[in-house]
Order: sequence, then structure tokens, then C-alpha cells
Amino acid sequence: MRFLPTGEQSEFARTLHGLLAASQVPAAVRAWGAGDHGPGLALWSRLAGTGLFALAADEAHGGVGGLGPLPVELALGFVELGRAGVPGPVVETAAAAVLLSDLARPGEKGEGEYERYEGLVKRFLPGLVAGEALATLTLPGGGPYALDADAATYCFTVSAAGELRLAPGPGEPLESTDPARRLSRPPADGELLAAGPRVLAAARTALVWARLLTAAQCLGVGEALLASTVAYVKQRTQFAAPIGSFQAVKHRLADTLLALEFARPLVWAAALGLAPWEVAAAKLAAGGAAYGAAMTALQLHGAVGYTEELDLSLWLRKARPLRDAWGSPPACRATVLQER
Repeated sequence: MRFLPTGEQSEFARTLHGLLAASQVPAAVRAWGAGDHGPGLALWSRLAGTGLFALAADEAHGGVGGLGPLPVELALGFVELGRAGVPGPVVETAAAAVLLSDLARPGEKGEGEYERYEGLVKRFLPGLVAGEALATLTLPGGGPYALDADAATYCFTVSAAGELRLAPGPGEPLESTDPARRLSRPPADGELLAAGPRVLAAARTALVWARLLTAAQCLGVGEALLASTVAYVKQRTQFAAPIGSFQAVKHRLADTLLALEFARPLVWAAALGLAPWEVAAAKLAAGGAAYGAAMTALQLHGAVGYTEELDLSLWLRKARPLRDAWGSPPACRATVLQER
């Protein structure tokens, strides 16, 4: 079976790639890490203009997904976001849109309950799919920390008891490996939006999507790190020869490429099937490949790789947090083993 995007999907990815290449993303990332969200929000608005966030909802709720969100198109888009190193709660906003859409999906519930969820969706979802609002969220099984709550319009939390709340503020800030991934522990209180088994079911669906899109981001980050390293070893000379001509360097780069290429079909298969264990396998492979690419980049760049002035550091700092976000390697292994 061949997991290849259609011509329309490929054109969408090329559009995003061109937009991001012309958007001075590294400067926006540095500003975001320093607490200045202006350049990042301007970039967010341009991304929304492509319809990226509208892919996370169906047409009935302002999206472009027909009967539901479009996982393959979103995954392709998030590979480009990872490749460019885009800051902000992009995964969380898409996952929140999926959560809200799933709550309002017609099913076995009474008319009053359906109307209540429809009102909730109409309150929040239009702004998310239009790119006018940012969201962050915490879900059972996804970790206790919210990403970029200080920049988000909405901070949603779902408890293990199935309570969906709107947090009143960003909560307690925490140290992060990546300054552009600002973490906080949101307050446990807040406006109660919904509760019950339906919320827990929607949260499980949103968790699967968050893992899938994080896996796609990891793939893009790994590809960017590999491309930067290949370019560097071609120009860096030692003993009057480019270090890229040394066999040990070639082997290290080949291993990195193989890891990324083995992860790619797992990501596409997960986007097509959305089975939790397939998504977990894709996240495990893509996260490991991105982290391996970061280690390769750091070693082959030598001492210059440690400097914050080099844009490479922006991707190096993302690889480890993304590998562990929305499902650490042990958690993803456990999900795969439970199914198999």
C-alpha cells in the first residue's frame, strides 16, 4: 500500500511551505520565547488564512471537513509547521476544535443535551476554526501542563471525572526546556462547561488527534534538523576536506534519514486510520526520529551547535519536548502493547 498525498493535498502543503518560508519564523519564535506574542500572532493569522485550523472541524460548525475533521490534510500541514518551527499552541487549538466538534456530533443523547452541546460549540468553535482565537487544553492521559496558556484565548481542562472547564487564567508558570513552549499548571476551578461520559469520550478522541498532530510536527522538526546538518557538513572543512565526505559522518546522517523515512508511513497510516494504537506507534517513531536528528545535528555541528545565536537551537530545543508531549515513549509503547 502506498501512503502518498493527493495532488490537492500536496499543493496545500506547498502553499504552507511557501508562506512559512517568507514569514521570518525564527524571529517570531525568539519573540514568543521572550514573551512578545505579536509576531507569532501575526503568523497565526496568516496560517488561518490558508484554512489550516478550519480543517479541524466539519462544515456544520464552520470548518471545511465535510462530515468531520480532515486528519491527513491536518497532518500534512503540521509537518510544515514543525519544519518551520512555528510557535504557539497549534496542536492544542486543533485538538480543542476536535473536542468541541465531537461533543456536538449527533449521537445517542437527548434533545436537551444535544442543544446544550450545540450552544457550547457555537460559543467557542467559530473563533478557533477562523484563527481568531487560540486554545490550550489538558486532557486525561495527556499530561497535567497547559502549553502557552498566557497567550491562549481559552484554556480548557478535562478532568479524570469528565468535567470540561474553562480555566480562569494561565495558572502557575513552570520551567520549560524550550523557551518558546511556555508551560503552566492551570487552576482546577473555573467555569464548568460540560460533564459526563460524553465529555470523556470526546477527550479520548481529542487525545488521539493531539498525538497524531504532534507526531507530524516531530517529523517536520526532524526533517529540518537533518537538512540543516547536511548543509553544514558540506561546507565545514577539516583536513582540507568537507566533513560530510567522512564515512562516519555519512553513516550518522544515513541512520537519521532512515529513522525519519521509517516514521513517515506510520504517520500517514495513523492519519488514515486514527486507531489509537496506530497513532501511538506513529508518535513513538516520529518522536524518536526527531530526537535522534537533534542529537545528530548537535554532534555534527560541533561547538557551534550549542550556541543560542544559531537558529539551529530553535529546533534542537523542540525535539525533546515534542517527543514527550501528548504521550511519552513509555505511554505510547503501552498503548501499542495493549492493542497488540
